[in-house]
Amino acid sequence: MASLTSIATPYHSSSYPSSSQALRVKVTGNTLFSAGVRFPASSSSSSLLTIRSAATKPDKPAAEVDWRQKRELLLEKRVRGVDVKEALRLQKENNFVILDVRPEAEYKEGHPPGAINVEMYRLIREWTAWDIARRLGFAFFGIFSGTEENPEFLQSVEAKLDKEAKIIVACSSAGTMKPTQNLPEGQQSRSLIAAYVLVLNGYKNVFHLEGGIYTWSKEGLPIESEEED
Repeated sequence: MASLTSIATPYHSSSYPSSSQALRVKVTGNTLFSAGVRFPASSSSSSLLTIRSAATKPDKPAAEVDWRQKRELLLEKRVRGVDVKEALRLQKENNFVILDVRPEAEYKEGHPPGAINVEMYRLIREWTAWDIARRLGFAFFGIFSGTEENPEFLQSVEAKLDKEAKIIVACSSAGTMKPTQNLPEGQQSRSLIAAYVLVLNGYKNVFHLEGGIYTWSKEGLPIESEEED
């Protein structure tokens, strides 16, 4: 793989447009050598900030594992999709829990009653050399709110649900494990990535909400929202 050696892009500290897009940066091995950002001429500073020291990339997150590998494990562990009406019935009659893995802001706007929220992705929070380099990479494409896989996802789920819990994982529109003519291996999504993490770590009763919260709402099923503080 080729290494990323430098990035120069306008940076506006007062502008942080919202985005859920992700950027994959190719590196040599696990090391990113340098990156930089140039401040605009109108700024009080007009110099190139460069990260010279090497930054070691963290272990590969679940999102970067090949989808075919994830799909194989999901099928092996008998993770199956349920439609929104079946999910509502299972929640009411069989003590199933809906695990909403969307960002907290989306969850608060509207979610199935009783659903538990644990974000699968969150805004990049840390300021290590690697994280700074990733921020610069997002900024290069005009994205000032880059996201990352939530490193506390599993820990947060474990604090709320035991390994025997019956879980239906949900995101916005969901992917599918079902093959189609255009997608012979299905299509991954945040909820399927989350389901992969759960079964990989010993959860035994994991299901996937087909169509996601979008279809749940479209079908006129119950939705509740939370007021912002």
